[in-house]
Amino acid sequence: VANIRQCEPLFDVDENQRIIAVLPFFHIYGLTVLMNIGLSMGASLVTLPRFDLEQFLGAIQEHKVTRVYAAPPMVLALAKHPIVDNYDLSSVQVIFSGAAPLDQELAELCERRLNLRVCQGYGMTELSPVSHATPDAVDAPRGCVGVALPNTESMLVDPETGEEAAEGERGELWVRGPQVMKGYLNNSEATAATLDEDGWLHTGDVALVDDDGFFWIVDRVKELIKYKGYQVAPAELEAVLLSHPSIADAAVIGVPDEEGGEAPKAFVVPVPGQELTAAQVMEFVTSKVAPHKKVRHVEFLDAIPKAASGKIFRKDLRAREKQKSAS
Repeated sequence: VANIRQCEPLFDVDENQRIIAVLPFFHIYGLTVLMNIGLSMGASLVTLPRFDLEQFLGAIQEHKVTRVYAAPPMVLALAKHPIVDNYDLSSVQVIFSGAAPLDQELAELCERRLNLRVCQGYGMTELSPVSHATPDAVDAPRGCVGVALPNTESMLVDPETGEEAAEGERGELWVRGPQVMKGYLNNSEATAATLDEDGWLHTGDVALVDDDGFFWIVDRVKELIKYKGYQVAPAELEAVLLSHPSIADAAVIGVPDEEGGEAPKAFVVPVPGQELTAAQVMEFVTSKVAPHKKVRHVEFLDAIPKAASGKIFRKDLRAREKQKSAS
């Protein structure tokens, strides 16, 4: 309830709004943001049992949906899939993306194609789930997760030293506020590792704050690839890969590397009908990033393993890699 009240001032939602609800209600994003916040502010919900692109587009057109709460794979489809051009989506005013990072170029690509606004927020189950969001009335830079909700404190902490990160530097995001969980049920050890005695929830996500006070999520602390002492964020490389016109989807993990300790490997799903080689993928990324961030291995897949929320199952990719190494 506290999180609902915290979010209400940021979203311009009323009885005239129609929200398409395709994210599952058993996931806290669907439960709190789509259903509870939407209904508490008087909006109508158009519900679908699962995400099927044609059914999703047809429902938006038929019911003149005004607001879409999405996960990044849905935004990717809206930005790149050719079938989108067959439907009238002009009623949609804003797409709000959550559950996983959405890169700036993909957000802008979707905006240009559909002539609407794409923004995002940040949260996790332990935060009920929202701690940061982009207010409807603020034209924030695409790719950021907005600002902290009312009555929410945020702090960036250097994961190596445990000290507050210097201004402009990256650090682990800590959050304190009424939406923070009390703890994990019957698991005091996990609670103590995540929630400290001062009430700060240690999110495990690396973030930075720009000069205008907007928060940017870089990646998970545990997901960072350590190449020759440098920290490489998989999400940054995934954003670069998704900007390639012949790449439909992508994921990056760290794999063992004799020279660097760990090196980025990209799993790539090509756009159907497009010819793409590993060398082309690596050359494209090399032209966009610093030398230590280069993708050094590429594998093509039919699909990237993901949860219903859109989060990449990196553990499945690591298991796949481990199995290949063992054989």
